[in-house]
Amino acid sequence: MEFLIPRFKDIVDIFVIAFLIYQSLLIIRKSGGYQVLWGLLFLLLLYFLASIFELKVLSGLLSGIRTYWIMAIVILFQPELRTILSRLNLAKEFQSVFSKTEQASVYTPLIDAVSSMSFRKTGALIILENKRKLTEFIQNSEVIDSAISMRLILAIFNTKSVLHDGAIIIRGNRIMAAKVVLPLSKNSEYSRKFGTRHLAGIGITEVSDCISIIVSEQSGQVSVAQGGTITQNIAFEELMQIISDAAK
Repeated sequence: MEFLIPRFKDIVDIFVIAFLIYQSLLIIRKSGGYQVLWGLLFLLLLYFLASIFELKVLSGLLSGIRTYWIMAIVILFQPELRTILSRLNLAKEFQSVFSKTEQASVYTPLIDAVSSMSFRKTGALIILENKRKLTEFIQNSEVIDSAISMRLILAIFNTKSVLHDGAIIIRGNRIMAAKVVLPLSKNSEYSRKFGTRHLAGIGITEVSDCISIIVSEQSGQVSVAQGGTITQNIAFEELMQIISDAAK
């Protein structure tokens, strides 16, 4: 029955874990960035001590979460890191990483919605407004002015929805309008090749600097129109890059 008798190391191991959980709850309650930083430093110190004194349970626990320490610091102290980098004149290189991350997070629901509609072969026309405002088209449609949401986009383009016929216009990180009627392309070559949805997606880019994302109802293929020209069968990674470049 000796294996049931805890050793001194086991007692220390259990005590430290209990103390660690207690302190974590206090930190969460205070919910401050610097408190979390001290907590991370404390975890780092515990990790080295546990390795030195061979506290196996504690070492295993800390080894499982150490991968996320650097990521947690970057997320928690993003504003402070930007300030420091700007003072070192390295802001452009590193801030671009932060801005691209922010843009990706804003447009992720849009990409997810396009991916879902492409898979289901649900026709859709999404207009991303640029410098040239599309106010006249917004005013003559169903004004929504809502945050970008995958569920909302899918609901709009559901064939049973009264809003599915037409386009939606996105301004920044807001869906401004649905059931938007757009001018058709005047290019005779496109008129012979494409249907109304594609022609409308191309046509609006002939009169403005916007970007049109078109999902084909027949094939599920995703196309992008810019400057009066259309590129078909766009990969989702390429689509995200196009959106990120336009948002700069």
